[in-house]
Amino acid sequence: MTDERRLTQRAMAFVLAGGRGSRLKELTDRRVKPAVYFGGKARIIDFALSNALNSGIRRMAIATQYKAHSLIRHCQRGWNFFRAERNEFLDILPASQRMDDVHWYRGTADAVTQNIDIVDSYDVDYVIILAGDHIYKMDYEMMLRQHVQSKADVTVGCLTVPRHEASAFGVMATDAGGRITSFLEKPADPPGTPEDATKALASMGIYVFNWKFLRDLLRRDADDTGSSHDFGNDLIPEIVRNGKAMAHRFDDSCVRAEGAPSYWRDVGTVDAFWEANIDLTDFTPELDLWDRSWPIWTYSESTPPAKFIHDEKDRRGMAVSSMVSGGCIISGTEVRNSLLFTEVRTNSFAVLDHSVVLPHVVVNRSARLRKCVVDRGVVIPAGLVAGEDPVEDAKFFRVTERGTTLITQPMVDKWEAAR
Repeated sequence: MTDERRLTQRAMAFVLAGGRGSRLKELTDRRVKPAVYFGGKARIIDFALSNALNSGIRRMAIATQYKAHSLIRHCQRGWNFFRAERNEFLDILPASQRMDDVHWYRGTADAVTQNIDIVDSYDVDYVIILAGDHIYKMDYEMMLRQHVQSKADVTVGCLTVPRHEASAFGVMATDAGGRITSFLEKPADPPGTPEDATKALASMGIYVFNWKFLRDLLRRDADDTGSSHDFGNDLIPEIVRNGKAMAHRFDDSCVRAEGAPSYWRDVGTVDAFWEANIDLTDFTPELDLWDRSWPIWTYSESTPPAKFIHDEKDRRGMAVSSMVSGGCIISGTEVRNSLLFTEVRTNSFAVLDHSVVLPHVVVNRSARLRKCVVDRGVVIPAGLVAGEDPVEDAKFFRVTERGTTLITQPMVDKWEAAR
């Protein structure tokens, strides 16, 4: 009997969200990278989950490991609308030594291996493996459809990037039909695409498998003592050598306005995080968060509207080319080209310029912040100036190579102690 359900109804999304995210420095001291805030009210993981939901996938699992409390709490609050009686759910799968009492998740593939019995219970035909730490909008059903039509063992989502930038990725060489002929992890000399030697195909960390095939592959990999139990390092190269691996180009399934470029960002460094957030303040951002046909779902706190007060010279509550979230009170502060998350409070004569301010921050009088990222809950003291003198800033705060200043509460405490 033929199964006539939509392909997405026969699939589940397995989101890998256990990475440390150490390149985000102090932003991941208390939370894993997928739980880092983004875009004024969302978290990074919301993009992968929203893509799955908007694609028609109603069965999801999230594998967590490091500093997972913030992520788990966010999913419990913002993603609790699934109904088991409709055969839909979102399960959190913390590393819990389920297979033995020695090993936590040892790699991306091992995170799935340790939950084989749980995936079996979902009774799905296809599994879409997703990284939970990238910003993009993508229709996974189109990739799933290609996978089934091509009868591939695995289909790998890939970005088209300039060849000179591809050494930071896993890179694929393909034939003219899209079959992957080699898969190289961060090669010094990346192969070009069949149609353009100046471009390369970089892995997005998105894989589609038939579950029965992947299940057997994971079992064999688990018994291989020489394996690092990682999709990119071990499983995908194995399939390229001995099976059929196909490339799916992001351009074919990216959700965007007509004529707009494909948008995908790894916000894994402080500079990239700052830049991607500030980009949202552009007149026409490349990432469209206002598109109600493909919304980014998240936990929405119940907050009052943003409020702007005072209208005097040098003491005017105003925001220009900025995004200001609910619950913010901009009291006599000049805000320019900045993104303020929920319930940021600012005070008179302060200036925020090209800054990303995470939730529940207080900016006191006469503070000036330029090209800064301020962590959640920080209280900026009156008169603090950051982002204008990188040498002075570096004594107390983290200043990146590209001049972004990261401010956390322990750094502020150090600044105040030195006064």
